Parts: sequence; C-alpha cells; structure tokens
Amino acid sequence: MKLQELTDYINKHIPITFHLGAKVTYYDGEKLEVIAPIEPNLNHRNTAFGGSISAIGILSGWALLFVKLKEIGLKTRLVIQKSSFDFVEPIDGDFKALCVAPSNTEWNKFVKTLKKHGKARIRVDSEITSSTNNGGNHSGTYVAILQK
Repeated sequence: MKLQELTDYINKHIPITFHLGAKVTYYDGEKLEVIAPIEPNLNHRNTAFGGSISAIGILSGWALLFVKLKEIGLKTRLVIQKSSFDFVEPIDGDFKALCVAPSNTEWNKFVKTLKKHGKARIRVDSEITSSTNNGGNHSGTYVAILQK
C-alpha cells in the first residue's frame, strides 16, 4: 500500500484524521510515521492540543498494525483497547508520531493467536516529536478481530 493510499484510506474511514491534517509520510515495514501541522491542532496556549497529540499517537500505532496485517493478507477489524500518553514538553510546531513495530517474537505470537482464536491484542509504542522538542510518548494496546 502506498503512503498516499494509506493516508486517503485513513482520512476517509477515520474522519477526524482529515481535520487534524494527519498524513502518513514513512513506512519501512518496521516503522511508520504520521505527521500533523500545528495550525488545526492549536490550543489556547498556541501549542499543540493534548487531544490532537494523543490522537496522532493512537493513529500511528493503528496504521502500523493495519498495514502489517494487510501485508500478510489478514483482514481484521482493528481497534484501540487501552491508551496511555506521557506528555513531556509542549509542542509549538508541526509534529510527528513515529511508531515502531513490536519485536518479531511479539508479532509472531500476535499473528498466531489471531489465526487460532480469531482475536488477539498487541501493544505498540510511539514517540511524538516536533523539530524542537519531544512532545511525549504513547503506548497503546490494540485488538484485532479476524474478519471473514
């Protein structure tokens, strides 16, 4: 799946992502990056709104798993089950979330469980940064349900 196709899919099926200005800009099989401009995500302090930052973190994990599952031919319903965010510094410019795939051991266990039981969960983490600072870290547990 090309990056623009993924961005278009996300913007169509998760409408808030369009309003956040979210775009998938990088994917190499192990890492996925989502960027967002500061302007539509400003808060009353002229920094990025915490909800926007958190949403981009959640989205980066979801998109990484969505693409990886698609690559191995599994059609799933993928949702966030648990989300936590550690805000480190205010973000005062365009920002990005970089999500790193789980280890091969975790991934293989996840896929095996999904195929065997039709449902599995996995945790992925992402780091949200701007050109000047570290906005924070997101940790999400996602659930995949195998579709027929």
